[in-house]
Amino acid sequence: QVQLVESGGGLVQAGGSLRLSCAASGLTFGSYAMGWFRQARGKERDFVAAISLRGGGTNYADSVKGRFTVSRDNAKNTVSLQMNSLKPEDTAVYYCAADSVRFRWPPAKFGSWGQGTQVIVSS
Repeated sequence: QVQLVESGGGLVQAGGSLRLSCAASGLTFGSYAMGWFRQARGKERDFVAAISLRGGGTNYADSVKGRFTVSRDNAKNTVSLQMNSLKPEDTAVYYCAADSVRFRWPPAKFGSWGQGTQVIVSS
């Protein structure tokens, strides 16, 4: 059974930084593209970033380009999201996700999800 566990969320002032991490188990981690999504209260879940199997490819939502960086460590089965220059509109629950199909880039559909970690950016 696939398990994705996010950590690193919290409260930060605008302009600050946070680093989210996601620990994966129950899958051959290096065989899957990974992604980060977020859902603000009352809104739909939105794509934030994705990273290819070995980390050579990345995609970002326009709203976070230049501020967020996704990375992965296949030896540790972890994927991270470094968030800099945070804005109040970045406030959301952030979710880690694994592609539903192995050996695919870019990912088309994510099949496994974590429980989420809350990020609150105060103005």
